[in-house]
Amino acid sequence: MAAETRSSMEIDEALKPFYERASEAEERLARLEALFSNQKGHSNTDSKEMSSVIKDFQSKLEIAQAEIVSEQEKASNEIQKLVEENLKLRYRISHLLRAVKEAYARSNANKVHGELP
Repeated sequence: MAAETRSSMEIDEALKPFYERASEAEERLARLEALFSNQKGHSNTDSKEMSSVIKDFQSKLEIAQAEIVSEQEKASNEIQKLVEENLKLRYRISHLLRAVKEAYARSNANKVHGELP
């Protein structure tokens, strides 16, 4: 029995460095798992935050694009109104010029014939 106890103690003593190394490895593994889990948590948080920022920018971009389209439509309508008004004014100017020329011609014709206007 003493031989068995001695043999068991020798085996335990021989295996002690292996148990210590295994224990250290388990501790390192636990720390690495915790670190990985922590980084993964930050990664998910960062990813969610980035996703939120991207969605916010996309939303703002869509709003800005809609505003641009609206402003372009307003500008196009305003340009069309100005073009129409310009055409009307040119038409009126051409008639006024013709009326002035006719009046001037009549005035000159009356002066030649000695008539009063």
